[in-house]
Amino acid sequence: MPYINIVLIEPQIPQNTGNISRTCAVTGASLHLVRPFGFEITDRHLKRAGLDYWDKLNVSYYDSSEDFFRKNQGGEFFYFTTKGKNIHSEVSYPDNCFLIFGREDRGLPEKLLFENYDRCVRIPMRPTLRSLNLSNSVAIGVYEVLRQWDYPELSGEGKLTQF
Repeated sequence: MPYINIVLIEPQIPQNTGNISRTCAVTGASLHLVRPFGFEITDRHLKRAGLDYWDKLNVSYYDSSEDFFRKNQGGEFFYFTTKGKNIHSEVSYPDNCFLIFGREDRGLPEKLLFENYDRCVRIPMRPTLRSLNLSNSVAIGVYEVLRQWDYPELSGEGKLTQF
């Protein structure tokens, strides 16, 4: 099965990280969390939003962005940002790709974006508004990759339980 990696650099809002962990668990994506965080992993908001799926999740922790990039050298990185030049659905995502997202309040550092501008992707939205919610952006990114891969090993059919 092809593999997706979701990277959160310095996430600040526990509910977003909880929702993202749930998205990763149900899709089989790995979650990479880069410190510093704006919360503790035991935060009650994180638990309510997705920690009940934590045992079904492949999660890795890093002390800094430098630590993450050093340990994942050679990865196919895609930087999700409102400053991206490519539309997220027009990019072809390879197996074992890394979708990288920044802090809720600042996004990714501009130096990182400048150095990787060809790999910066944008989810289209109205130009007068700042951005989408982080957990919504991750879900859009993950499901675009899965759509391109024809949803490998995911159930495409639900079942009624009472009729």
